[in-house]
Amino acid sequence: MNNKFNGKTVIITGASAGVGAATARTFAHLGANLVLVARGQAALDVITDELAKLTSVINIAMDINDPKANAKLLVTAAKTFGSVDVLVNNAGFHQRGDVEKNQAEDLAKMVDVNLRAPIQLSTLMLPYLRKAGGGAIVNVGSLAGRTPLQGAATYAATKAGLRAFTYSLADELKGTGIYIGVVSPGPIDTGFIMSEIDQVEDIVFSQPMSSAQQVADAIVSCARGEAVEISLPRSSGWLTTVSYLFPALRRALRPKLYRKGRKAKEQYKQRNTKP
Repeated sequence: MNNKFNGKTVIITGASAGVGAATARTFAHLGANLVLVARGQAALDVITDELAKLTSVINIAMDINDPKANAKLLVTAAKTFGSVDVLVNNAGFHQRGDVEKNQAEDLAKMVDVNLRAPIQLSTLMLPYLRKAGGGAIVNVGSLAGRTPLQGAATYAATKAGLRAFTYSLADELKGTGIYIGVVSPGPIDTGFIMSEIDQVEDIVFSQPMSSAQQVADAIVSCARGEAVEISLPRSSGWLTTVSYLFPALRRALRPKLYRKGRKAKEQYKQRNTKP
């Protein structure tokens, strides 16, 4: 397969761990220049030192909720590498639990990190992609954005909004050579979910766990323009479609899925406690 990313510049938010780090490694092996973004400098330096052996890479510790910092990010990337070709909006925030049990500011932060910031970064990115003659923006969504999820109402809303934004922007840019995509995974075997496993709704674990690398591979596929959306696993994507279209069926299946997820959660917890 022709490697279209060799020498291209890829910006990845939330790049210091989990899916972001796996995506950075994948693009590094494809010869892309990397701009790695996260809030913590120390963790960014670790992944940067690792990947500097493979490709050209810089990192920028910043808050993607800062509009001025976002604009500066793109300027810095373009000045460093000459062009900007791919944006991966991976950074995310999830405050778990029912709406009434959360602070309003935490729910607002989810909207800012998961939806407002990716929309702003994508908008700022478009002139650079036009100048480059094409490229891609890939958003990391969630199965929670494809069907309602109790215990994660605001998170599901932000991911549903991000998914809708992706499809709308893809239609607006059809035929321009700029690919817009979204990867919608279920539970991912990373610290993002495993460190808070007791707070995660049981139903989440009713679906098969994906690896960070599987999500990274799907991100690369979307960046190639192979799909507007990739759900992981595919069977769960079908299930969320059916549950969204038929709410009564979703409610009927919910108790069974909770029981299945509760059993799987206990197995994951036992695995993580083994020496």
